[in-house]
Amino acid sequence: MFDHRELGRDLGVFATDPLAGSGLPLWLPAGAVIRDELERLAKDLAHADGCLDVHSPVLGKRALFERSGHWAKFSDDMFPAMRLGEEDADDELVLRPSNCPHHALIYAASSRSYRDLPIRLNELAPMFRAERSGVISGLTRVRQINLDDTHVFCRPDQAGDEAARGLRTAIRAQRILGLPVDYVRLSLRDDSDAWLGSPDQWREAEAALRDAGGPVLAEAGLPLVEAAGEAAFYGPKFDLQVHDSRGREETIATVQLDFNQPERFDLTYHGADGAQRRVMMIHRGTVGSMERVVASLLERYQGRLPLWLAPVQVAVLPVSESQDEAARSLLEGLLAKGVRAELRCDDSLAARVRHARRRRDAVIAVVGEREASEGCAQVTDVAAGVRQAVPVAHLIERVVDARDHRRRLVQWDA
Repeated sequence: MFDHRELGRDLGVFATDPLAGSGLPLWLPAGAVIRDELERLAKDLAHADGCLDVHSPVLGKRALFERSGHWAKFSDDMFPAMRLGEEDADDELVLRPSNCPHHALIYAASSRSYRDLPIRLNELAPMFRAERSGVISGLTRVRQINLDDTHVFCRPDQAGDEAARGLRTAIRAQRILGLPVDYVRLSLRDDSDAWLGSPDQWREAEAALRDAGGPVLAEAGLPLVEAAGEAAFYGPKFDLQVHDSRGREETIATVQLDFNQPERFDLTYHGADGAQRRVMMIHRGTVGSMERVVASLLERYQGRLPLWLAPVQVAVLPVSESQDEAARSLLEGLLAKGVRAELRCDDSLAARVRHARRRRDAVIAVVGEREASEGCAQVTDVAAGVRQAVPVAHLIERVVDARDHRRRLVQWDA
């Protein structure tokens, strides 16, 4: 089994440099392609669920995180506050450990009616964790996390449906990615005093998640495992659990109830009777953090990603100079459809094929004398187990279909 750190180096996905700092990976061109595709998937899923796009700053006043409760419960994992000068002593700035306080402020920026809810705010944004050097590892433990993050503001009677919606979409996202979910964990509080909110609030929230998750998990064929002490400090949650190549268990996506932030930020809506009512907040991540998902994908596919994620989707290789024109025509046809394709003419054909295989290009299309005369290419698709001559028009059509439908395998015979 390959380690994502080795694959990331060999395939040019990410690099690290002591001058940039530990836990701060540099995304190389191939990694940027993968990450861009994942961000596009996250946005497509969010929009399909009726989420609205927002943007918020990575910095906030220390007072913001004191209000949210993060400073009291999470300050050991946050970067130190930054004071800009003696005259700004009351305006210490902090790199945010999560996006939810800013989204709470966005919700509070307008008056809301019970008829406006639910409101789902989505942002794929960075957050920061002061991870100690001894635990930093590749893309799985980093100091900047880029998270697909949605916060739902709803009436209490809508919370169950919204939690189910988030869980269903998170499971769908992992299935599109081809990352098998081992089980869903219902993460609960324990008997310690580490939790915000009253025991009654917790009991009601935990019961709401149990009721919401049952039908979704039965439909998905996934078990639910309850775990005391694994909740977020502000509420219980669903965690989608997977195992990495070293057998370590990881959380890949979450859906969390939060009755704490609405109280701390006084988030309300106008009820049918005109009275102010407390809104319910739900945190949901469907695709998850870009770093952890890329690490999981590299290891799951041993570097040979599905075509829609592959940095190079088609490598076009003419056998000799006399096939350059036909190969370039194929390349231009692919590029016109937005396919990530490259034409390579340097070195011997065998060396170019080895390079494309080593780089895990999704499809290798060789154009020799016979292929040029017949308007086709000799296609090698290792993932699909295909090596055959394919007409140029059919090749382009099948590649575009696999990309547009985010298929794990190209359907060459369709």
